[in-house]
Amino acid sequence: MDQPQKWTETIEDKHSLFDLKLKEVWKYKDLVYMFVKRDFVSSFKQTILGPIWFFINPILTTIVYLIVFGRIAKLPTDGSPPLLFYLAGVTLWNYFSSALTGTSYTFAGNAGIFGKVYFPRLVTPISIVISNLMRFGVQMFLFVIVWGYYLSKEEIHPHWWWILITPFLIFLMAVFALGTGMIFSSLTTKYKDLNMILGFGVSLYMYATPVIYPASSLTGIFKKISYYNPLTGIFECFKYSWIGVGDFSPLMLGLSTIIIFVIFMIGLVIFNKVEKTFMDTV
Repeated sequence: MDQPQKWTETIEDKHSLFDLKLKEVWKYKDLVYMFVKRDFVSSFKQTILGPIWFFINPILTTIVYLIVFGRIAKLPTDGSPPLLFYLAGVTLWNYFSSALTGTSYTFAGNAGIFGKVYFPRLVTPISIVISNLMRFGVQMFLFVIVWGYYLSKEEIHPHWWWILITPFLIFLMAVFALGTGMIFSSLTTKYKDLNMILGFGVSLYMYATPVIYPASSLTGIFKKISYYNPLTGIFECFKYSWIGVGDFSPLMLGLSTIIIFVIFMIGLVIFNKVEKTFMDTV
C-alpha cells in the first residue's frame, strides 16, 4: 500500500490575530532580502545621480527649512545651530514618513504577487521598513559629518550616554511606522479614498511633531497634547542626546514606547484579520 503523503507546509487561515509568525518570516528571510534589494535598486533605476539623492534630499530640505522657518518665521531652536537642528529633524522624519508611506501600500501595491504565491504577508512591510533603514543610514552619516563639525567648534554639548540609546529610538520609529502602516494598508483595501488622505495626513502630522521647532516652544494645552504624540519623545530624545538641547525626560520616552507598542498590536490584529480576505476587496 502507498504510504500517505506527508505535507511539509500546511497553509491555514485559522491562526491567532496576535501571531507575529516570526518563525515563518525567518524561514523566508531570503525573500525579505530580495524585496529589500528590489526596493533599493528600483529607487535609482533610470536616475542620473543614483544614491547621491540620499544626500541631496535632506540637504535641500534642510536649507528650505533654514530659510523659511529659521530666517523668515524665526522659530527658536533652543540655542542650537539652526542648520544642525533642522537636519536632525529632517533625518528622522524622512525615515519615518517613507517607511510609513511604503508600508501603507502593502496590500494594494503587492496584490498581483499575493494573488499568485503564498508567503507570510508580514514579509512585505518588514522589507519596506528595512530598505528605508538603509536610506536612513546614509542620511544619518551626513548628519554625523555636520554634527562633528559643530562639535569641533564646541557649539554643541551632547549628552554622551544618551547617544547610546539611538538604536532604540530608530527601532521605535520602525515599529511605529510598521504598526501604523499596517493599519492604513488594511483599511485601504476596502476604503480606497484613504489613499488620498494619507499623503496629506503625513504632511500634516509633521507639523504636529517637533521636527522644525522644539517642544519647549509649545505652551498650554498644545504642550500637553504633544506628549501623547509618540514621535515627540523620540525626536526630543535624539536632539537632547546628540545636540544637547530639548525638552526631554525619560518619562516622555516611556510614554512614547507604550503608545507605539499599543498601536503596533492594533495594526497586527487588523493586518492578520484582513490578509485572509483582502483579495476579495482589493
